[in-house]
Amino acid sequence: MSEERFDPAGLDQWTEEHRFEVTRERIIAYAEATNDPIEAHLAGDVAPPVFAIVPVFGSLTEPALSAVPLSLFGRIVHGEQDFRFHRPIRPGDVLVSRARMTGYEGLPNGTRACVHVESRAEDGALVNEQHVTFFVPGFDTGEKRGTLAPGHKLDESPRAAPPVAKVSQHVDEDQTFRYAPASGDPMPIHLDEDVARAAGLPGIIVHGLCTMAFTSWAVLTEVAGGDATRLKRLAVRFTKPVRPGQTLTTQIWSAGPGAHAYETTVGDTVVIKDGLAEIEG
Repeated sequence: MSEERFDPAGLDQWTEEHRFEVTRERIIAYAEATNDPIEAHLAGDVAPPVFAIVPVFGSLTEPALSAVPLSLFGRIVHGEQDFRFHRPIRPGDVLVSRARMTGYEGLPNGTRACVHVESRAEDGALVNEQHVTFFVPGFDTGEKRGTLAPGHKLDESPRAAPPVAKVSQHVDEDQTFRYAPASGDPMPIHLDEDVARAAGLPGIIVHGLCTMAFTSWAVLTEVAGGDATRLKRLAVRFTKPVRPGQTLTTQIWSAGPGAHAYETTVGDTVVIKDGLAEIEG
């Protein structure tokens, strides 16, 4: 085991606040970059659910810098994402966001850690919260500290019944080149074949949150009447990368009052599991 360790002194230390002005144009760009067919999103009247990552993207690395050894930064992968929506994002909103790392856990195959992010309106009202779980494969920090993200593991019982919906979605060859500027995520593994292969990938991979955005509009169109204002929670676990040009298949099951579980595959390969959508009304 390496002598390097995560630093517990970095836990529960809020970053400085970051402000982000939401424009109609930015909402439309995100909807178009994720092939979102919902009219209100394409008109920029209300933001797609996963757009919530855009105002906070710049805040995500700061908490990790306070706890994770710098030598491990290049190995971090996005493991899970959990959004809690208190109200939708609309054009004209000025969001004030901050983030903190809440905990980590060393495991035999790597270390997982949770960053908690909150976005508020200028008047202090909570707009959304996010629990971002990242994973450092192959590095066990040797201990568990703090609090990890809330669970959303798929109970197998819904699978006893047929899915209430099954959605097929094609990922375009240029998807990552459209998503990068729309989201503000320019990581080269999504844009440069040589960099992606040097990182041990088969080539350019789709941003995980782009894949999640695809699944969000699949869920909204099938079980929420296309109304993002009804979505109160959306959580997934990322399991395998998606390549441009592939086709996603999302199966959705009823998981009790107001809840739906889902899983997304490419062929026989599960790329998103433990999907959970909580829908109001």
